[in-house]
Amino acid sequence: MQIKHFIGIDVSKDTLDLSVVVDGKNLQHYCIKNSARDIKSSVNKIMKAFGATVDDTIFCMEHTGLYNLPLVKWLQSQQGKMWLESGVHIRKTLGLVRGKNDKVDSARIAMYAYINRHQIKLWNAPRKLIERIAALLSQRSRLNKAKKQLNTANQEQRLFIDKDIMRSLNKYTQKTVVVINKQIEAIEDEILGLIREDEKLNRMYQIITSVHGIGFVTASYILVTTNEFININNPKKYACYSGVVPFEHSSGSSVRGKTRVSQMANKNIKTLLHLAALSTIQIQGDLQEYYKRKVAEGKNKMSVLNAIRNKLILRVFACVNQNREYEKLYSYKFV
Repeated sequence: MQIKHFIGIDVSKDTLDLSVVVDGKNLQHYCIKNSARDIKSSVNKIMKAFGATVDDTIFCMEHTGLYNLPLVKWLQSQQGKMWLESGVHIRKTLGLVRGKNDKVDSARIAMYAYINRHQIKLWNAPRKLIERIAALLSQRSRLNKAKKQLNTANQEQRLFIDKDIMRSLNKYTQKTVVVINKQIEAIEDEILGLIREDEKLNRMYQIITSVHGIGFVTASYILVTTNEFININNPKKYACYSGVVPFEHSSGSSVRGKTRVSQMANKNIKTLLHLAALSTIQIQGDLQEYYKRKVAEGKNKMSVLNAIRNKLILRVFACVNQNREYEKLYSYKFV
């Protein structure tokens, strides 16, 4: 892939700042409205001004989710090459920088793409089905958060508020929670229906949930966050993405910190994997035996649970990559 033009884009709600880098030099900056109409009319003009084509140009931007959708959709329609990267990763890769504004940020993103041009990671757009499931999971998360806020507030207030007032508050809270629960249940039914209607997704879902401890919600998040195992098909990468990989913290002979997991992770999937690990140690099986054995050896309980989270990821990816359901009992054939 011979890329000559590197266009870095700083995405905000209302505007897009674009900087063009060629041969390591920042040539020009543009600012356009973040709308489908302006993107369609402006980006083509920018490319023509530099003699750039779809084949020799890459568009690099932070993965902001909602705000970059108009640009992503247009680039998809034009078969443009996209590189969506974590903002934290870009900033840390560039080293020590001073100052910040949209123009400067777009130039830094373009320069990041140029410097790392031999490690380009083209973004694979998810299917509309995956986008829909992702949106439904986000809505489910918001509803659960609202329910938790209502219940927590009532639990705290009952210690200080008169009982008659508390009964009145509970009446309204309970009615709201009932409605929220029904909405959550409806969302889950819709997600499950979407998965079962799609042959590929349904097969993957059956494989993932065959792993002991992995339920509907965790399996759905795995399908979305891996983009059907297209963007991430390596268990080690997914374990790192989920924040369950322990990293060494040492330097020379003076720094000997504890090995610990990184805080840069998808906290939603990390929480779900933790709950899955907790469920596995409650039921008789190899993971429960592993947990008891390691704890008896003096291992920290959280470290053992983290190891189980890793084991769950390894099992899921092994089964999906081999297109088979998890087998709890193995028979060995000697030749």
